[in-house]
This record gives sequence, structure tokens and C-alpha cells, in this order.
Amino acid sequence: MAQGSNWDKTGSPPATRNDTFKRSVSATMRAISGDPELEIVYSNDRPSLSGHKARVPEPPRRMTAADAAVARGIGDSMALKLACHDPKVHTHLSPAGREARGIFDAVEQARCEAIGSRRMSGVASNLTAMLEDRYHRGNYHEITDRADAPIEDALSLLVRERLTGEKPPESAKRLVDLWRPWLEEKAGTDLDRLGASLENQQAFGAAIREVLAALDMAEEYSSEERDEEEDESQSDDRSETSSDDQASAEGQEQQEEAAAPQETESSGEEEEASESESAEATSEEYREEELADPRESGEATRAEPPGALRRAEVDYRVFTTRFDEMVRAEDLCDPAELDRLRGFLDKQLSHLQGVVARLANRLQRRLMAQQNRAWEFDQEEGWLDTARLTRIVIDPMQPLAFKRERDANFRDTVVTLLLDNSGSMRGRPITVAATCADILARTLERCGVKVEILGFTTRAWKGGQSRERWLQSGKPINPGRLNDLRHIIYKSADTPWRRARRNLGLMMREGLLKENIDGEALEWAHSRLLGRPESRRILMMISDGAPVDDSTLSVNSGNYLERHLRAVIDEIETNSPVELIAIGIGHDVTRYYRRAVTIVDADELAGAMVEQLASLFDEEGQSKPQGRGGRRSGRAA
Repeated sequence: MAQGSNWDKTGSPPATRNDTFKRSVSATMRAISGDPELEIVYSNDRPSLSGHKARVPEPPRRMTAADAAVARGIGDSMALKLACHDPKVHTHLSPAGREARGIFDAVEQARCEAIGSRRMSGVASNLTAMLEDRYHRGNYHEITDRADAPIEDALSLLVRERLTGEKPPESAKRLVDLWRPWLEEKAGTDLDRLGASLENQQAFGAAIREVLAALDMAEEYSSEERDEEEDESQSDDRSETSSDDQASAEGQEQQEEAAAPQETESSGEEEEASESESAEATSEEYREEELADPRESGEATRAEPPGALRRAEVDYRVFTTRFDEMVRAEDLCDPAELDRLRGFLDKQLSHLQGVVARLANRLQRRLMAQQNRAWEFDQEEGWLDTARLTRIVIDPMQPLAFKRERDANFRDTVVTLLLDNSGSMRGRPITVAATCADILARTLERCGVKVEILGFTTRAWKGGQSRERWLQSGKPINPGRLNDLRHIIYKSADTPWRRARRNLGLMMREGLLKENIDGEALEWAHSRLLGRPESRRILMMISDGAPVDDSTLSVNSGNYLERHLRAVIDEIETNSPVELIAIGIGHDVTRYYRRAVTIVDADELAGAMVEQLASLFDEEGQSKPQGRGGRRSGRAA
């Protein structure tokens, strides 16, 4: 009877049943994909498909029917993408804008799954179970605001409904209902025509681009295509000019030199006039922003942020700051939801906390070793040195038999963790980042080091209210940054960890992660550090890519945000007492920062954060690196 308790009703132990199930799923995936060499790996990591290797979730030991259906659905989805999707065609048709590209990718995945659902009823039920599980885990059933509802998910579910007749999963019904009226009004007719090109990826992709045009997203790719055509035409014109007769070219140069002074003067006057007009248009908005947030001005007024000087040097502008916000995490949702999100975070990363905790303990031991008090021996007064007792017996008049305690020179320190809250961090990266920040904050607090945890994103996709005001103003050229910033305080430096613990769960909230404007976020975190009384200030940036804001980049140069980020970094590294380090997740940030490290997988983030901080607290790492060579040494740290 005791042995029978470890067996199920079929007479087989659970491990044997799971092995049989995994072999069945693997065989089905190879059959559907048409790839007999497909490599399938089962693990507890996030499902992924890369080339001819698929990573599928490990089924639980006590697997239920629902667990089996979800696992089959994930496998069927990957296999259908391999069978029905051509990456080359997809890359050729994919738009350049982030939001448009996200919609294009999601709808293409819906097309592949719709082909399988229409041909095989079992696959259809598996995919339904997978989607229900995905949106339930993402808490989509609790969304009440369209700003928190990803449009790409809503549109892909509407496309699935049209192609297969399947209603959206119950957990995603609220998500779809928020977007359905607007999508139907804008692109309902174009969506109805998608079914005619279901089996033809090329035609289907072209139809999706028509949908994007109906949703006013065509500019995200058409503007870039026009720029490429203009560049090609300009290069052709230059080549034709270079082939002209040398004598006529010299004559033309002489004429141009004669007319150059007049043209220069007139163009200079035009530029001054346009700059004065733009300055008048935005000066009131800058003044309003300076007075709009007294809480921020009261926290960091000890040093003047050098942002205005840098903006002038790199020609960085902000169209309006009226709709920007600096908000505390607890103000973005109610306490009950924060508790629920925190519980979800703990559950998702329960297996990782042990690893991070061991690394954090290593950091704590290193810090405590520096903080331990030292002894001065052979003193004439103080505590009796028991190791010198023999000397006292031999010579009772020996005066150097005492020791005195002295404090080690450990400067008071504050550390700011600045976390990228952009949409590309969605999933495992933001979960790992939140967990690591939480455990490091707890560890450093035990060592007497204050920690501040900040996040940065935008309030909306595609510019929000800033872009609407720009459109109402007649679309002035070169408006500068064109989106509504959202800077989040998860934990201030003076707040105990126990009071701010649940705030980090906010990063798990669907719809929070949007665009990232790194330069202004770095300025903001830096200005807060300058207002701190601690003698040593450390700023750690954690990001997975370069700054990207589709609204800003669509009306400015392609490297507009990147140039500003480089200027801010250079100012901090050159002229600021703040020590700046950076960690890039899957993105090489060593080309921006002097002291930086790049990690490939989010699982490496814990070790990278601990090692970077530990290297700073080492005796040899306490001086700020000088020169661009410090970037290489920082990467090796």
C-alpha cells in the first residue's frame, strides 16, 4: 500500500508518465513542423524558438489535464510557426516602428496558429488552452484601462476570431473589449479581407500593412522608406555632378563663392527666426514644469542639474514637459493589487532567489569585512592584550601590553539602481531585475548602505498627449522629445526595505512597460543622487537596449536620443562625483559607458550586479576610473 501511494491510477509512476508525454509532444512537433531534426528541450525557463531548437516548459510532476493541454498548445504554436512562416518574407515586410512591428509580429503568429486550428480540431483546443493560461497569468482579466492593454494582443485576438471563428479566451475578453470599438471603426473592413490571403504570407503581410495604415501607423515605416529613396536620389545627383566637365565646375564654384556671403547671412537670419519662435512656443511650458512638482524640487536642490547646458550642446529639445510625471509606485495602483503583484513576482522567481541570496551574502561578507573594526597593538594604555600575557610575566613593568580599537575608514554610501521599464524588458528580464533589486536592497541595508530603486518608461505609446499637442500646433519641425515621461520611485533612499518591498511588484503589472528615453532618466536619477548627503554616491543603470521612442524618432534624426544619452553619460563620468556603472541585458552598453558589463541572459543579472558593486567597494575600485580605458576594465569586473 505504501508503494502504491507513489503511483497513479494507470499503474505507472508519475516520472514515467511525464517521459511518455514529452516523447509524444516532441513527435507531434516534428510532424507538424515537417522538421524531423527539430531539437526540443524541456526546462523551467521561458518557452522560446530559435532556429531548429525549441525550448518547451517542463511539465509538472503531478500533471493535470489542463497542464497537458497548455504544454501541447505551446508545442503546437512553435511547430506551426516553423511550418507556415518564412523569416525572409517576414523581415522584408516588417515595419520599422516598434509598436507597428510588435503588431505585425503578433498578427503573423496568429496567422500561423489559425492555419493549424482550421485544419486540426485538436490543435485548436490546445491553442485555446495555451492562450487562456497565458492571459490569465498576465492578469489581463483585471485590466480596466486601455493604456494598460497592449494593442498588439488585442488585434491578434481579433484576427484570430475572424480567421477561425474562435472567441477570445475568457481571461482576455476584457482586453479585447477595450480595443474592439476603436479597431473595428478604424480597420474593420481591412480586417475582414485577411481571410482571403491566409495561406499566402506575402499577401497576408501586405494586407496587415494596410491595417496599420488604417490605424495611422503607416508613418512608422513609410517615412523611413521615403528617406532611403531620397538618400539614393541625392547620391545619384552627386555622382552626376562629379562627372561634369572640370572647367564648368570651376566656373560654377566661382559663382557660388561670390554668392555665398549673401546666402549665409539670409540662412542665418532664417535659423535665428525659427529658433526664437520655437523658444517662445516652449518657454512657458518649461516654466510651468519647473513649478509643477514641488516634491521633486524639494528633494534635489543642493546641486544644479547640468541638463540645460548639455541640451544646448547636443541640440536636445523637449517639446513639452506638461504631461511628464514623477510618481511613487504606491500611487499607481492600490495596496491590494501591489500585494497580489508582489506575490506573483515571488512565485515566478522562487527558484532564483536562492541563487541571488547566495551572491548577495558574498557581497555582504565583503562589505562587512571592510566595516570591521581594527586593533592597534603595543599601546601603553587601552584593553589588556591577552596575547602579550607572557611578556607581562617576564617583565611586569612592560608598558606595551595593551591594544586599542579603531574604526576602519568606510565612507557612508548611497546606491541608486535605475531600472529600464521599457516594453522590451517584458517577461523574464523585468522579473529577474525586480528580484535582484529587491534582494540587493535588503543586503545593502544590512550593511548600512542606503539604496534607492528607480524606474523609467513613458505614460503612453506613440507620444501620448505630447504628440497630440504637437499635432494641434501644426506639426512644427524638429520638436525634440515627443512623449510623456513616467519616472517611478519604487524605493527612496531613506525608506526602509520592509516598507517598500511590495512596490517592486508593480513591474509585473501588464501595460506599465512602454518606451524608454534613457538620457533624461539618467539626468533625473543623477540629480536625485546629487541631493543626497552621503559622501559616496553610486548610480547603476540596468537596461536592455539603446533609447527608443518611436514618436520622437519619427520626427527627429535617427540617433537623436542616443546622442543625448552619450552627452549625459560623458558629463556624469567627467565632471560629476557620482560613480556610474551600467549593465546591459543582451545589448552591448560598453560603447556608451566607461564602466560597464554586458550579459547575454537575464539569469546572469544577479551575478553581474553583485560583482559590479563588489568591485566598487574593493579598495582598488574606490577611485573613479579615468579615461576611456576604464570601459574595458569595467567589463572584466
